[in-house]
Amino acid sequence: MPAGSDQTTAEDEDFLRFVGLIRSSTRIDLSQYKEAQMRRRLTTLRHKHGYATFEAYWKALSGSGALMDEFLDRMTINVSEFWRNPSRWDVLASRFLPELLAESPRLRCWSAACSTGEEPYTLAVLLNEAGALSRSQIDATDLDRTVLAKAAQGTYPARSVKDVPKKMLDSYFEGSGDSYAIRKDIREKISFRQHNLLDDAFGGPYDLIICRNVMIYFTEEAKSGLYRRFAEALRPGGILFVGSTEQIFSPGDYGLESADTFFYRRSYA
Repeated sequence: MPAGSDQTTAEDEDFLRFVGLIRSSTRIDLSQYKEAQMRRRLTTLRHKHGYATFEAYWKALSGSGALMDEFLDRMTINVSEFWRNPSRWDVLASRFLPELLAESPRLRCWSAACSTGEEPYTLAVLLNEAGALSRSQIDATDLDRTVLAKAAQGTYPARSVKDVPKKMLDSYFEGSGDSYAIRKDIREKISFRQHNLLDDAFGGPYDLIICRNVMIYFTEEAKSGLYRRFAEALRPGGILFVGSTEQIFSPGDYGLESADTFFYRRSYA
């Protein structure tokens, strides 16, 4: 047997046991994330705290709320900005929101894996500009309670608002310089709650689901299951808005059809 192979096997088994313990205690299934990427991220995290094995890390993790919060923060990639990929938000505002509002005067919207809230707040601003926020519902969910708490506060550093059009920045945010806060009346229109995309039931039917820059971290099998469930959670004609690196190949396999770049419509048939 080649030198080092026993060590490799032991490390694999150590990680697999950790995956099983996390699944049984938190309902988070790490096996549905891309293994090399997730394993590398968590190995860096346990080394940071001086744990030689995942078994040792698990023992510490299970007894420390602070370590568990850090673990959740590390495994859920919390990178978000207002108006991220502005041209796509322009398409949503100019084309899809008017189309959806023509069919459903009261929109039901879901921002899935919303991180610190920039995307649902962007949507709220666009709906307000369309005169439809007061008769719309926006659910915003994430696995990580820590980022949800930040989202509910609605306060952001300057880098998060760099793509916000100046008119919107002046109208919907308070503050300047290093810190900006979303207006209270806008903040109160978002319903934030914890939700595990890979395990919890989806609500619906929704007119619009936004899930951007998250699917790239899942296995192909997990992604297929999520696309199918997103389609089922949309009403016929409803729209799924995904990230700029998340093109859905063969959307028809999930009951979806391409509506524009990174927009997919649930089939009417």
